[in-house]
Amino acid sequence: MPENHALSEMLAAITAPDRTSEDIAALRLPESFRAVTVHREDTEMFRGMRTADKDPRKSLRVDEVPVPELGPGEALVAVMASSVNYNTVWTSIFEPLPTFGFLERYGRTSPLAKRHDLPYHIIGSDLAGVVLRTGPGVNAWQPGDEVVAHCLSVELESADGHNDTMLDPEQRIWGFETNFGGLAEIALVKSNQLMPKPGHLSWEEAAAPGLVNSTAYRQLVSRNGAGMKQGDNVLIWGASGGLGSYATQYALAGGATPVCVVSSEQKAEICRAMGAEAIIDRSAEDYRFWKDEHTQDPKEWKRFGKRIRELTGGEDIDIVFEHPGRETFGASVYVTRKGGTITTCASTSGYMHQYDNRYLWMNLKRIVGTHFANYREAWEANRLIAKGKIHPTLSKTYTLEETGQATYDVHRNLHQGKVGVLALAPGEGLGVRDEEMRAKHLDAINRFRDI
Repeated sequence: MPENHALSEMLAAITAPDRTSEDIAALRLPESFRAVTVHREDTEMFRGMRTADKDPRKSLRVDEVPVPELGPGEALVAVMASSVNYNTVWTSIFEPLPTFGFLERYGRTSPLAKRHDLPYHIIGSDLAGVVLRTGPGVNAWQPGDEVVAHCLSVELESADGHNDTMLDPEQRIWGFETNFGGLAEIALVKSNQLMPKPGHLSWEEAAAPGLVNSTAYRQLVSRNGAGMKQGDNVLIWGASGGLGSYATQYALAGGATPVCVVSSEQKAEICRAMGAEAIIDRSAEDYRFWKDEHTQDPKEWKRFGKRIRELTGGEDIDIVFEHPGRETFGASVYVTRKGGTITTCASTSGYMHQYDNRYLWMNLKRIVGTHFANYREAWEANRLIAKGKIHPTLSKTYTLEETGQATYDVHRNLHQGKVGVLALAPGEGLGVRDEEMRAKHLDAINRFRDI
């Protein structure tokens, strides 16, 4: 519960069952709020350390910060819950570079953007909450609306972004390349980041899908990604994780066959609970795609491909859902069928990918880079959550003060699915509006919490 008196009043009004838009609009905004931050002065604290040894618990702070100025086309949102993504890890360990460079560049684009260039960075790229205020030019949303936010921040002053907003030259990821993110009690977003909160989900459940669900949708389903169709065999790395768990659901819901790659029997069981049958436990089967730091092992690629064909009835992979990067990319290119597609959205094991190009060019395979999602794709992904076709993969929830530990868990791969963070919500399980629909989907909602 917030100690700030104005925040306490705000929370009481938000949670009142008979509140109106006018009630929320009339609230006195607090002068400050609590937020998870990194500080510019700390950016060298991990210099010389291995990535694996960098500890987010040492860099992430919970500070009292002032409420930012509200500009045109923007909204202030009372954050009930948020979640941890891998960009939270990158920000916390200052890799591949400190995020303050992003904030400085953004700050130079306009006088209003200068707000973002601060000695601290409020992080977080997901939220579920309640609109408090809207700026000039906002017509689709009003105070009191219960919302989730996707993390694409665009200016749309260039023609390049009007076919696909992800191509806008001023496209940024909110809470990573902008300030005032979702791991806080109040967040600043553009109004075109907002989407309706699914009524059958609690605050923390609704906050969990955002970034990863939309990313998976674009990467796998959208024509901007792989354009998955019925009957496709889809290789999904980290299939029980924060990103892969949504890819697994999309493959199953879309009539494709997911081939789920995991690193333990516990994670294999999660995939089975989602309905997947073709599962490879890479630890148990001891795949070692690298002989040493500099040399990959094509024999292991072949062994891996043989195992895939055993699971698919002799068929090769149509689509690879790639995000580990360096460690797996050579194998991904090799096992994809002739004319198949490798989609990549991240490189959590390293950015410098190596693969044998003969298997790409001579077999007419495609590598497609994808990055988050545009508003239409994010809206469709959220719509599928709201309809109960795709479910949140929330395994554990922390308090705002415990965000460092939550981020540490994601960094060390100690988690399943997504890791949630409560902000203003005083406890778990609150915010459900559609009890009938929740009862219908409760088993799926609880899937990750039960394992």
